[in-house]
Amino acid sequence: MTGWECFNSRSLALQAQKKILSKMATMAVANLLTDDVSSEILDELYKASREFTKSKKEAHKIVKDIIKIALKIGILYRNHQFSPDELDTVERFKKKMNHAAMTAVSFYEVDYTFDHHILSELLLECRDLLHALVEQHLTLRSHTRIDHVFNHFAHGEFLAELYGDGEEYRLYLRKICNGINKLLDEGTL
Repeated sequence: MTGWECFNSRSLALQAQKKILSKMATMAVANLLTDDVSSEILDELYKASREFTKSKKEAHKIVKDIIKIALKIGILYRNHQFSPDELDTVERFKKKMNHAAMTAVSFYEVDYTFDHHILSELLLECRDLLHALVEQHLTLRSHTRIDHVFNHFAHGEFLAELYGDGEEYRLYLRKICNGINKLLDEGTL
């Protein structure tokens, strides 16, 4: 078969959508494409990451990677690109992410319950499910972004700072958990 016989306009359109959205992934675009609650959570994750890494550039890259990953998976999902097995992985990922979110909130709300090992493990399990989900669909660069995001937020030192006694981190964490609670109440997460 020659290249012309293998042409698939749907595949080409999906590639173009992923490419365009990856170029547009900024906080401004995220705010346009996400609801107010999700945008606020991303803003607070950015601030906490900036504080932890001491780098605006690195914090921006982390949030930009979140946006790119979410947009690409959203495009794949809306265009019915996932197989039945991959759709099962989507459901497992949603459940695991929901569990991680509820655990994060619980650790915030109930004094002396925080255990970074538990939260870190849940986040790394989410990362692994996401890798399995997009294995056949996204490039190595996207897999690197997934690692970048989840490894950052699952990092024990980051979690210890976020859940520690530092007043600034407590403010970020309160806003993040309030947002997560809203998303859980709405059934969005």
